[in-house]
Amino acid sequence: MTDHYFSSEVTATSNPQVIKYDYGSYSYSFITDNGVFSVGKMDSASDILIRNIPPLSGSFLDMGCGYGPIGIVLAKEYKLVLTQADINPRALDLTQKNAIKNNVASNVIQSNCFEQIDGLFDTIAINPPIHAGKDVIFSMYEGSYKHLNIGGALYIVIFKKHGADSSISYISELFGNCHTLYKKKGLYVIKADK
Repeated sequence: MTDHYFSSEVTATSNPQVIKYDYGSYSYSFITDNGVFSVGKMDSASDILIRNIPPLSGSFLDMGCGYGPIGIVLAKEYKLVLTQADINPRALDLTQKNAIKNNVASNVIQSNCFEQIDGLFDTIAINPPIHAGKDVIFSMYEGSYKHLNIGGALYIVIFKKHGADSSISYISELFGNCHTLYKKKGLYVIKADK
């Protein structure tokens, strides 16, 4: 697939758009662009993920962050120490701009899955890049397990039609547990505890 958003090279012509997103007592403003996931809108699955994660504390990794909304919203809401990673350079540029725009400190890293990620986190969240394929997605789950503190948690959002069943099975095997926090119209929010 040429110029898919999960790519280190972006050739799509830039056409930035600003979107609004309300959560808690804050109205967020995000810049989106062509060549980045969910251009021109807040992805509905990301919105459901944000709204179904319980209150958090400590360090947070937004893996495959796109233009950054999941990490930025949760970090602002719960005063988290935020790291955001993506392979896509345009996504990372937008994430940095969006963090500044919404007064959130973020350590933004270009990384193919966990290749450039060091350290451990209390929470990791992923809206998996479905079109990148199962190998990429499962490597994100494996990396999450390795990079979580004991007592930490992984949260993912995924549709049944995009492989929720195989993700649940694999995460259960990897973590020894898997909890469904949300299930509606084929969409799941899943939590695994380390």
